[in-house]
Amino acid sequence: MKPFDIDKVMKILEQMVLQWRTPAVTIVSQREGNPFKVLISCILSLRTKDETTGPASERLFAIADTPQKLSKLPVELIEKTIFPVGFYRNKATQIKNISIELVEKYNSIVPGSLDELLKFKGVGRKTANLVITLGFGKPGICVDTHVHRICNRFGYVKTKNPEETEFALRAKLPEKYWIRINDLLVTLGQNRCKPISPICSSCQLVDYCKKEGVDKHR
Repeated sequence: MKPFDIDKVMKILEQMVLQWRTPAVTIVSQREGNPFKVLISCILSLRTKDETTGPASERLFAIADTPQKLSKLPVELIEKTIFPVGFYRNKATQIKNISIELVEKYNSIVPGSLDELLKFKGVGRKTANLVITLGFGKPGICVDTHVHRICNRFGYVKTKNPEETEFALRAKLPEKYWIRINDLLVTLGQNRCKPISPICSSCQLVDYCKKEGVDKHR
């Protein structure tokens, strides 16, 4: 086992992920550079696979790509457009309500503050941080199940839930990696460092990983 060197690990990760597809919400941010579209795509992505999130986002933005336009769409049309994302009915209502609130309270501009984003019903720390990092390019740490699992699996942090992991990383992870950590670990988690039976035999990070909590691997 090699000492855990975050600089070396991140460098290896950057090379590893080149072989896999970029996460759907990141593709939206790279293509659009629009905080509103990042916010809506992130909501659509929750408990939904990327291959479903990407097309659903494209269909929705094709008919309404601003808070004003989305706020005027019937919920039933939003549901039909985003189907089959997970919890599409709840998400359709949430998307419409957020759009209305943006129009009425924020002059149709997505706030670039974590505290303000957390005021929207249904927007948690993961979504808010993703909008901050991908939508505005500001420092933030978006922690989902992949980031939480892998950082603990590495032995880099020892935490019980994603929120604890976020604050542990804010204290430990060099700020230059804050924006990238989510993309890299989500991609790794989707393709190699899976929740059950990770594929350790072909992972270039195996010498740095303590495999904490791993009972079985390939």
